[in-house]
Amino acid sequence: MRKYWDNSGVLAGEAHATQALVPKVLTIGGVQISPATVLAPMAGVTDTVFRRFIRNLGGCGLIMTEFTSADGVLRAKDKKAKRYLHFYEDEHPISAQLFGSNPQVMADAARMVEDLGFDLVDLNLGCPAKKVVKCNGGSGLLRDLPAIRDIFDATRAAVKIPFTVKFRAGWNDENIICVELAKMAEDCGLNAVALHARTREQGYSGPARWEWIAQIKDSVKIPVIGNGDIRTPQDACAMVEQTGCDAVMIGRMAPSNPWIFRQIEQYTTWLKDGSAVDGDSTPYGQPTEADRYDMIHTYFRMLIEEELPDAQGKMKQFASWFTHGVPGGAALRKAIYESKSAPEILVRVEEFFAPVLQLV
Repeated sequence: MRKYWDNSGVLAGEAHATQALVPKVLTIGGVQISPATVLAPMAGVTDTVFRRFIRNLGGCGLIMTEFTSADGVLRAKDKKAKRYLHFYEDEHPISAQLFGSNPQVMADAARMVEDLGFDLVDLNLGCPAKKVVKCNGGSGLLRDLPAIRDIFDATRAAVKIPFTVKFRAGWNDENIICVELAKMAEDCGLNAVALHARTREQGYSGPARWEWIAQIKDSVKIPVIGNGDIRTPQDACAMVEQTGCDAVMIGRMAPSNPWIFRQIEQYTTWLKDGSAVDGDSTPYGQPTEADRYDMIHTYFRMLIEEELPDAQGKMKQFASWFTHGVPGGAALRKAIYESKSAPEILVRVEEFFAPVLQLV
């Protein structure tokens, strides 16, 4: 299956004539998601600060928490789980993602998530991390479909909010079970499925196999969300074109290019009616130096205001992503890494951008 980003010969005008549109609205069990774009759950990334940061940039229809242990949710003293499930009113619609292997524990945790006010609850069957798989969580469960059915049934019976699942295609190329799993999810009353179109064995390497998303879409009537190898707005539309999926989910590209959701929305509008950005022929906006400064400064300031225990570490973690494409970004990363405190990091960011933006 040929992806748009593999085809450098496709020009913007040609794409305009052939590409499908990312849907404007997706409804999952009564919850309206507009536009039909989803921020993927990512460990160490999609905390409340990053989620609100993405939501405020525009274009993202649904945000998801970091994947959270169902056991941890039920343990009253598990501070990490409590932090993962903390959210604000401006984050709606929001989905809480849980992982675990015990059906009753998962059901009880989902009930708590519903009581906390989440709009949806999602089951993680995709995480490839060894420590998660070892406990039969995440993609480890892909080797035991009867166990997954038990979790589906118990959780579906426990909550009234929409219940979804995100999974990989299978354990490896010899064990592709994504279509069977999607059908089972539909039979058990789940409201949508999301496929990361790689196997557990692949991890995050190699190309995503979009044809697996298409096969699921042909097999079930509930909404199908596609995930994997969306690097540009063109990729998002190409995935819809090639798979028929109802929404697109973006993971690792979001920290590198937080504007991608807004760009997808702009590009879809351009494909639909030719409306350009800022009155020129550009199908979607590109960040300026001022935009990059605002992004870095805003996110870092939000981390400080949230008083997260690891704010400084988060700043250094995100520096390598956020400085991608910034001229002289290596110097900024070095200044951030060498800073001794979160406020000092903010000062270094302002010093770096001052000559370009004439900051005072």
